Amino acid sequence: MNKRPSVQSRRREQPRPDARPGWADLYDWRGVDRNSDVSVVHQAYLQVRSAILSRRLRPGTRLPSSRSLASWLGIARASAIAAYEQLFAEGYLSARQGSGTYVSDDLPERPKGRSPDRSRPSASKDQAQRTDPPLLAGAAELLAHTDERLFNTGRTLMDARTVDVWRRLTQRAARAFGPGDLGYADPCGSPELRRAICDYLRAARAVRCEPEDIIVTAGTQHATDIATRVLLRPGEQAWIEDPGYLFVRDALVSAGIVVRPVPVDAHGLDVGAGRKLAPAARAAFVTSSHQYPTGVVLSMARRLDLLDWSRATGGWIVEDDYASEFRYSGRPLASLQGLDDSGRVIYIGTLNKALFPGLRLGYAVVPPALRSAFAGARNLMDRQPPSQQQAVVAAFMREGHLSAHIRRMRLQYRGQRDALAEALMRGAGELLSVDVPDQGMHLVAYLRSGLSDIAVEQAARANGIVVKALSRFYAEAPPRAGLMLGFSGYTRQAIGPAAARLAGIVVAAKRTT
Repeated sequence: MNKRPSVQSRRREQPRPDARPGWADLYDWRGVDRNSDVSVVHQAYLQVRSAILSRRLRPGTRLPSSRSLASWLGIARASAIAAYEQLFAEGYLSARQGSGTYVSDDLPERPKGRSPDRSRPSASKDQAQRTDPPLLAGAAELLAHTDERLFNTGRTLMDARTVDVWRRLTQRAARAFGPGDLGYADPCGSPELRRAICDYLRAARAVRCEPEDIIVTAGTQHATDIATRVLLRPGEQAWIEDPGYLFVRDALVSAGIVVRPVPVDAHGLDVGAGRKLAPAARAAFVTSSHQYPTGVVLSMARRLDLLDWSRATGGWIVEDDYASEFRYSGRPLASLQGLDDSGRVIYIGTLNKALFPGLRLGYAVVPPALRSAFAGARNLMDRQPPSQQQAVVAAFMREGHLSAHIRRMRLQYRGQRDALAEALMRGAGELLSVDVPDQGMHLVAYLRSGLSDIAVEQAARANGIVVKALSRFYAEAPPRAGLMLGFSGYTRQAIGPAAARLAGIVVAAKRTT
């Protein structure tokens, strides 16, 4: 253990001129109360100690010099030195020769026998016995999204051509960086990007919109959150698909909305069942073009029935068109919003699936009557989208690179889909049936012979493969056992061997049942 420097040597210590500012320089240091019965030195001591114990200043953080601390607290430097002396004596601080004073690295995570902040009331016995709430189902899925192993969902690829274009446009945007990038901007998004998104949706998805109807978001989850805040009040009911997207269910529950799971069959959401289960519902959240997770398409009869429900009841429809770009047979299906004559559909989509999840840009198309409400909610949540990213994406779309990228990826993803389906059927065709989708970025393999999809999911993860048990996505409808497998983010060469390994895991699971 290093010998603690003497008082005189510490007084002479000053941070090096080239030392980087520490986080403590940003801490909200507050002046002392000279009318208090507590001495100035002890007040300074308590303020620094409280910052350390609350972990606002973590171990290893460089503290301000005694001169700076005295200035910020409005006390004499001698008082600041005396406060530091006490903290050194109790082990809260350590000194580094020629560098300065630091929070000790060896402090325990929860110091015993000390209150973290005497200005706050202590927790009651009941509060002390509480445990952290369990993760919501969607939150758990979010954590799984960061796993890069085959066959996780939500992953994308970018070829060398797209990467080169993206770098060039990013450099161009950086060179054009100016005053307009430094301040606040329209919370709905830049005019250039909104025009580009509008033109794209009109041509590719038959969406009825003007640039003013576009709200730029961080993705479909962000758009869903905004729609929930604008359209619904706590205690009101909303339809969700069963099985369905766990994030939607969790977002609604977190907002105090009463969710009503409506069964999904081969024709999509059963609107008739929804009318019976929750006739007073104020909104329906649907994935009409490619139902998540099953991949079925909402039939035209169901689409018209759903629109009729919204007109008759005044309910809203939130249409999540999350993977519309990647359709592998025929043209992409037209949007539900394009059939709406009453302004009851909020259409949401994402550029994160078309390009890459780290982009964090999506959009909502809202009826004119809701523009102000959505803009206000968007402004309250995180003020505005990032200016530089918007400039890059707007140029990428305007110059035709997005459509070219989608065409190339559509061909590549289709090959990856087929390779995955073929390998699974070849290795375990008698134990599963593969639903080869016409659209999207994942497929579903339904298990036969009473196999547990959760057991296969766990065994696959133990063997370095990520699959999702389909039964986890059901709320009240009788669950089907199946596996969700993403194919969009992995090369065809890697898919074959991993799929063969997964087939072997399914066969082994059958032997143990």
